[in-house]
Amino acid sequence: MKEIVIDLEAEKNEILKRYRALLRACKSTLQKGDKRMIRKAFDMALESHKDMRRKSGEPYIYHPIAVAQIAAEEIGLGTTSIVCALLHDVVEDTNMTLDDIEMEFGKKVAKIIDGLTKISGVFDTNSSLQAENFRKMLLTLADDVRVILIKLADRLHNMRTMEFMPRDKQLKLSSETVYLYAPLAHRLGLYAIKSELEDLSMKYMERETYQFIKKKLNEKKAERERFIRDFIEPVNKALQAQEIHADVFGRPKSIHSIWNKMKKKSIPFEEVYDLFAIRIILDSAPDQEKADCWKAYSIVTDQYRPNPDRLRDWISSPKANGYESLHTTVMGPRGQWVEVQIRTKRMNEIAEKGFAAHWKYKESSTDSGLDLWVQKVRDMLKNPDTNALDFIDDFKMNLFSDEIFIFTPKGALIQLPLNATALDFAFEIHTDVGASCIGAKVNHKLVPLSYKLQNGDQVEIITSGKQTPKEDWLNFVVTAKAKAKIKSALKEEKRKIAEDGKEILERKMKSLKITYNSENLHKLSYFFKLQSTQDLFYNIAKGVIDMKDLKEYQASEKSVDNKPQDKIEQEQVQSLIRNLKSKDSDMLLIGEDMQKIDYKLANCCNPIPGDDVFGFVTVSDGIKIHRTNCPNAAKLMANYGYRIVKAKWTNQQELAFLTGLRITGIDEVGLINKLTTVISNDFRVNIRSITVDSDNGIFEGSLMIYVNDTEHLENLIKKIKLIKGVTGVNRFDSVIEKAS
Repeated sequence: MKEIVIDLEAEKNEILKRYRALLRACKSTLQKGDKRMIRKAFDMALESHKDMRRKSGEPYIYHPIAVAQIAAEEIGLGTTSIVCALLHDVVEDTNMTLDDIEMEFGKKVAKIIDGLTKISGVFDTNSSLQAENFRKMLLTLADDVRVILIKLADRLHNMRTMEFMPRDKQLKLSSETVYLYAPLAHRLGLYAIKSELEDLSMKYMERETYQFIKKKLNEKKAERERFIRDFIEPVNKALQAQEIHADVFGRPKSIHSIWNKMKKKSIPFEEVYDLFAIRIILDSAPDQEKADCWKAYSIVTDQYRPNPDRLRDWISSPKANGYESLHTTVMGPRGQWVEVQIRTKRMNEIAEKGFAAHWKYKESSTDSGLDLWVQKVRDMLKNPDTNALDFIDDFKMNLFSDEIFIFTPKGALIQLPLNATALDFAFEIHTDVGASCIGAKVNHKLVPLSYKLQNGDQVEIITSGKQTPKEDWLNFVVTAKAKAKIKSALKEEKRKIAEDGKEILERKMKSLKITYNSENLHKLSYFFKLQSTQDLFYNIAKGVIDMKDLKEYQASEKSVDNKPQDKIEQEQVQSLIRNLKSKDSDMLLIGEDMQKIDYKLANCCNPIPGDDVFGFVTVSDGIKIHRTNCPNAAKLMANYGYRIVKAKWTNQQELAFLTGLRITGIDEVGLINKLTTVISNDFRVNIRSITVDSDNGIFEGSLMIYVNDTEHLENLIKKIKLIKGVTGVNRFDSVIEKAS
């Protein structure tokens, strides 16, 4: 192998060049003494990382400088954050301690870096290290939101420079990013960063689709720019005539959002009309903002006819993350819908830089939605329930949801996520109101707890001293606050019942002459397949386990292996990975050393040979193979990274794999006959099921068929598309299944 020659002098110059660019980026926020502090942090980072290199071969110091630059330039953070960004990996990767940093830079910097340093130690194997890291990062949010902002900058730079990483690492980081970091950026109002994170994740998780859309966008670039020019011209003239100062420009939609639209509506790229949005940025005095935006709206709708159902007014009621803008969709000059976004310079800065800009304008702005959201996160983190994965699922659900506005009987406004119920509203008012809620009056009409609220509803909660939280409440509440409080109340209830069960069990064990000690309690829990001794006490109190069961345990005690549950699970996982399969018909290689191992294909995405796949080690069902673009993939990889194994198809013999096709078209005579002929005769494919729906001349069919691999499937799709009357053919995934 050819040795790489490193020009140290050139690298030294490059580091200095990048450092100077960083200083230029934060020039606007620098105060007296700041430059010296940044220099000190830079020197410390340079010294700490001097012998380290990135996967690409570059000096490691490039990374902290880039993260600091993103924090300054793209998020708009100040000196403290830049110092923390430069030092964010120092404690984790070198022998520098938090005390050293506190001595040099003070308590604040040390606290933020502690939040940024990944958590170490061993966790329950059912939980994910990533989930715990994320939880720790959010805990620090209670003190300082800059932790999250720097973490996002760090993740963004890692995603931008990921091409040198191994494929499995790329997939893991991408899925974690799209599952948690992009929604977080969205919630903090960092729309540009959110879009880039989603696009970069897609670039690695769905490479072919990403490249396809990118190529298509480039092909149509000139035509699009011409259309935007034609659209903007009359608007600009009208704005100038009214002496309104504004920048009007076209902005392309992200590849990820175009792909989402294609999937959601099951349409090809050519039918996605809103590939861009027109943005009007007004130069407005603070007290004139609202009036100017509506004036601009009036000018646009004088030129082009608006779609009345597509007006979004986030100026009168800003989103919870501080986002303010007026969106309308109008019919363009060539008969296609165009989205127009109208906002002022201040609103635009908040939309681009989110949290940091929000703080800058806080004095003049009455909106405190973002403060309320941070407060909600803090309340959630105080919840004693420590299951990190539940926490993240609840938390994520509240990140991306749109808001609805609900009024109290006295007219106060409360923001809730879309699909929130009357019970969510009760918990939002106060925990005690939620816990004792028996019903509600919505717009003076009596409704059950599970009633889904609509925007603008006025809600009055009815309570009763006899009411206590019920298990089934968890099925319909959507806010993380309500879920956490219900779980915590149920836990407390369960704990009280378990206390009684403990006494009953002690008496029963005494009568059976079984010593009451922690070792035997653990053995009992394992024998009854329970997670904890508390579950054991609870089941005893509830009568689920009685004397007969205890006698059974006593009889089998000699054969019970008393290994703790987590050890057993670890061993199961290991033995699965070691369990070689002797048959030659295996078509998949699994694990780091690519062995042939027993596996099952996941029902949620029905992988077939040729698909990009990975293995997921389940506790009870062996290794399951999923497609990397499976609906569950991001969640599995983000939450259970340690259970993911590499998997790759080998070309051995032809086997049949089940997959689904959705076919749409114009209902012509004999269409089904032509369809089945192509599938069965031309391609010798077996059809497992076919369901057809015809409505007013439109044909929609779902087929479950057996194919050999992706090439076989693609050829079949091409052939079906040639049938007269067929307008679209798409492969579809099955149901979403839970990680077992």
